[in-house]
Amino acid sequence: MSFEQKSEGPKKPFKYFNHAPRPDNKDIVFGVQSVLETLRSGKEIDKILVQRELGSIEVLEFARLRGIPVQKVPTEKLDRVTRKNHQGVIAFVSAINYAKLDNVVAGIYEKGETPLLLILDRVTDVRNFGAIARTAECTGVHAIVLPTKGAAQINADAMKTSSGALNFLPVCREESLAQTVKYLQESGIQVVGCTEKVSKNLYEVDMTIPTAIIMGSEEDGISDELLKAADELASIPMAGRVGSLNVSVANGVVLYEAVRQRLSL
Repeated sequence: MSFEQKSEGPKKPFKYFNHAPRPDNKDIVFGVQSVLETLRSGKEIDKILVQRELGSIEVLEFARLRGIPVQKVPTEKLDRVTRKNHQGVIAFVSAINYAKLDNVVAGIYEKGETPLLLILDRVTDVRNFGAIARTAECTGVHAIVLPTKGAAQINADAMKTSSGALNFLPVCREESLAQTVKYLQESGIQVVGCTEKVSKNLYEVDMTIPTAIIMGSEEDGISDELLKAADELASIPMAGRVGSLNVSVANGVVLYEAVRQRLSL
């Protein structure tokens, strides 16, 4: 029983992210000058892959200034993304524009609404993310919060799986989820960590008040740091022999419990 996303089937050697589809060409920009111009244009970029041997280049400085994650990788990894002349640099362009969390929170309160936010801690499967976003939009979630590093790329595949929900649902990208949790708590929002590691179940948690829900990663759930920081920890009751739910399914269970509670007021 778990709120945390786990692979269904043997953990080794199978892993979700090893079977991710090749990115669509419209999701990437490659070549030093092309990536530089994309950075200068202000377009949202999820991450940049740079060949290890390139050392210090202008792309790295631009990425640092804009807070864009950069991974130094072997040439072989770049070649798996595209066989074209990438010159050792590939940028993954986001299909959306990220929102600022403080603006989102302020806007919710200004409208007189009760915040319902979703924090995804290192959920990396693109299709799971798209499905989560679809459910989040349908249940009235005000925004999804992702970490800058270790999150699913928001590409055409994610957009398709979300059935367009990502066109309407704000997504915020934060450098530190621990600091984000602290900020939300200071803003009067309780933070609920969804984990199999506790006996308290979902239906004992009051979600009629301002709430942010944390869902954990595919491999190891919510990080210990976030578990300790959360105001409440809760689990989904399980009656079968299988001990876990896919994170997208678990997300739906949790969010619709929040909807049920709020409709009953």
